[in-house]
Amino acid sequence: MFTAEEIQARLRQQPFKPVRIVVSEGLHFDIYHPELVLVGRRDLSIGKPDPANPTIYAGLTRVALVHVVALDELAAASSPLSNGPSS
Repeated sequence: MFTAEEIQARLRQQPFKPVRIVVSEGLHFDIYHPELVLVGRRDLSIGKPDPANPTIYAGLTRVALVHVVALDELAAASSPLSNGPSS
């Protein structure tokens, strides 16, 4: 399990490197826009970028911190319109 502080530190890393948040249900969230992830004490709110403006979210998913099982680095060349769940 990751703490809120560990996840927040990874999202604030400079320069930012895209990260995949893997959760226990088998889903993962590819994060290319860290400003769309709100870190709470018990959960994350992950925004799905709007295609017209990827810094504004078009949908929101909440994930309990106890379900975060990995933070994997992604290649920077991947699609910047992610921040959404994938299986």
